[in-house]
Amino acid sequence: MKWALNLGRIAGIKILVHWTFLFLIGWIVFTEMGRGSDMATTLLSVGFILTIFLCVVLHELGHALTAQKYGINTKSITLLPIGGVASLERMPESPKQELLIAVAGPAVNVVIAFILWLVLPPLTSLPNEEFFARITPANFFYMLFFVNLMLVIFNAIPAFPMDGGRVLRALLAFKLGRVRATQIAANLGQMLAVFFIFIGFFSNPFLILIGIFVFFGAFTENMMVQHLDFLRGHSVREGMMTSFVKLAPTETVRNALDKLLSTSEHDFIIEDGGQVVGTLSRMQLIQAVKNEQIHVPVAEIMSHEFRSFNAKDKLSEAYTEIQKSPGAFYPVLENGRLAGVINSDNINEFILVKSALIH
Repeated sequence: MKWALNLGRIAGIKILVHWTFLFLIGWIVFTEMGRGSDMATTLLSVGFILTIFLCVVLHELGHALTAQKYGINTKSITLLPIGGVASLERMPESPKQELLIAVAGPAVNVVIAFILWLVLPPLTSLPNEEFFARITPANFFYMLFFVNLMLVIFNAIPAFPMDGGRVLRALLAFKLGRVRATQIAANLGQMLAVFFIFIGFFSNPFLILIGIFVFFGAFTENMMVQHLDFLRGHSVREGMMTSFVKLAPTETVRNALDKLLSTSEHDFIIEDGGQVVGTLSRMQLIQAVKNEQIHVPVAEIMSHEFRSFNAKDKLSEAYTEIQKSPGAFYPVLENGRLAGVINSDNINEFILVKSALIH
C-alpha cells in the first residue's frame, strides 16, 4: 500500500502503518488538549491507542498464520485508523478453511481478553459512564479488556469485510456453494451498511464511515467472486490479446511516441527475436521526453523486470494477480516465446462477454 511506513516483519509478514493513522493520533492529542489534560495524561491516551492497535496486529496475525497453514501467504498487515488489513494472497475456496481463517482473528482477541480477566483484580461494581470517560493508570487494562471484547463483537457482524461476513459465507457455502453464499452475505452486509449510515446521521458520525466501508467491501467481494466464477475453467490464452504493437529494443523513443499517438496502445512489449526483453509504459515515455531522451533507444528506458503469464495458466489466477496492479500490462508466453498480452481491461471485457452469453 502506498504512503505506508514499514515497521518491520513478524513471522515474515511486513507490518505497515498507513499515513492516515497520524490523523488518529493527532485527534487524540487534540481531544486531550481540549480537555485541559497534562502531558502525562495525553501520552497515556496515545499509549492506549497504540496498545489497541497492537491487539489489532495480533488479530490480523491470527488470520495470517492460520492461512499460512493452508499454503496461503500474507504479504503485509496494514494499520489504518479504522483497523487493520491483512493482505492475503488469496482467500481459500474451501468453506472449512475460510471458516477457520476467519475465526482465528477474533479468537486472538478472546484469548487477550481472557488473560486480562484472569490477571486483573475483579471490579467491585459495574463500571459507570465516568469510568469510560478517559484513560487513567487505574483503568488502562480494564479498558483494554473491554476493547478486545468490542473487537470480537464488531468483527462478528455478518457483513464483508468483517470476519463475521466471511464466517457467514463459509457456513452458507457448505450447502449453497461459494457464489450464492457470497451473494447472500454481501446483500446482508450492504443492508447493514445502509442501516449504519442512517443511524450515523442521528447519533455517531463514525457509523457513517463504517457503513461506507462495509457497503463497498461487500460490493467488491461479491463482484470479485462472481468474476472468478465466470473465469473458472478458462485459460489465459482465451482472454489474451493477440493484436498489439511490439517494439524492437533498437527503436527510438520518437518511434514509440509515434505509435503511441497513432494507435490506441498505452503500453508496449519490447521483443527481440521472438523473446520478450522488456516492457514500456506511457508514463515511461512521457518521462523520457521530459528528460530529453527522445532519440535514445527504448532499450535504455524500458523495464527489464516484468511479470509474465503462460498461455496455459488459469485465467482466474491471472485475474487475481492482475488485480494487485490493475493498470499493468503483461506479456503472455508459450514455449518461451511471445504469444499475446493481457491486462485487467481485456479480462473485464472477457467477463462481460461471458456474462452476456449466460444471460
